[in-house]
Amino acid sequence: MDRPRLLTPARPTGLTRRSVLGLGAAAASGLLLPGCSRGRADEPAPSEPGVFATGNKGGVYYSFGTALSALTSEVTGVELTPLVTDGSVENLNLVATRKAHLGFCTSDSALAAYEGTGAFSEGRRRFYALARVYDNYVHVVVPMSSKATSLDDLFPSKANPDRKMVVGVGPKGSGTEIVADMILDNARRDLIAKNPTLNPAKVDVVRRNMTLEQMVAAIQPQGKATHGALDAFIWSGGVPTDPIANLQKGIGFRLLDIGAVAEEIALQKFGGFLVSAIPPSQYGLASSVPTLAVPNYLIAKPDLSDSWAWWTVNTLFRRQNDLIKGTPSPGASPGTGGHPEAGALDPRSAIATMPVPLHPAAERWYRQNHI
Repeated sequence: MDRPRLLTPARPTGLTRRSVLGLGAAAASGLLLPGCSRGRADEPAPSEPGVFATGNKGGVYYSFGTALSALTSEVTGVELTPLVTDGSVENLNLVATRKAHLGFCTSDSALAAYEGTGAFSEGRRRFYALARVYDNYVHVVVPMSSKATSLDDLFPSKANPDRKMVVGVGPKGSGTEIVADMILDNARRDLIAKNPTLNPAKVDVVRRNMTLEQMVAAIQPQGKATHGALDAFIWSGGVPTDPIANLQKGIGFRLLDIGAVAEEIALQKFGGFLVSAIPPSQYGLASSVPTLAVPNYLIAKPDLSDSWAWWTVNTLFRRQNDLIKGTPSPGASPGTGGHPEAGALDPRSAIATMPVPLHPAAERWYRQNHI
């Protein structure tokens, strides 16, 4: 898969888990052996079924999580059931309260939950990490017919001081909403600074909380309408995200360049933010689009059994090719599940989940494989 291109490096963070565990690149290169599904024969299977908190249907969390659940169920003989959710914030709450065994979340949401800030200001959450898996990319989507070419074009201007664009920002309380608000707030502040004659009270957009499927539907004209209920929407997810890609078959879309705001956020906020770009091949675009990238973690409930942790990590890496192609869950149509983002899995970067600690059995797996 054509991987997104990193434009600016992450800032050094001092001592890393990589140095603590003694990374060996040569050892890691011999780790990924297709077809080795069981690993150590003396590792016991889990004693009870599990629940995997994934994400919105159509998103990468759901596709990836469905495939990983099916494969882990296959190799352990114990059912791991994927659960549809609204993403990071819900997944963190489900895992921390032991209502789900495993889940996906973004690194910034994990940091906020672990430290009790932002959406988790009412109290810190406790959970483990099993791996850093792949990176999310922020999509700011506008219809091909839109005149907007930058974030500024979504806000009021000197020529149109009363303009009110309607922007979808993801489900309420989701990781997408957190990132979308951060991007819009930074863009709004910068626009006011550049245009002191604008009335700050009027410089904003109308923000709508919707699922990915709802946003994709709302940006398309319905009936005899000439434009959709949304002027733009923001989504944080892997590439390609299928419902967004499918828009190119209909009304067509463009992604707005948010490189300047992404750089501000990456420099100001701790949480693993990176300035990156979405390659044109992912969505049939004219050129790559600078954006904000956010790492994703695979997390586990505080008392997850060693068996579930060990077998999940083992399946994640030993069955990587199957995760890319997809393995349907029971009752699903053939070919469902899986995603090319599984190709981003690398045990050398998987251990980089600080400050969230690795589950002891996951750490044992990495040590056994000389990571």
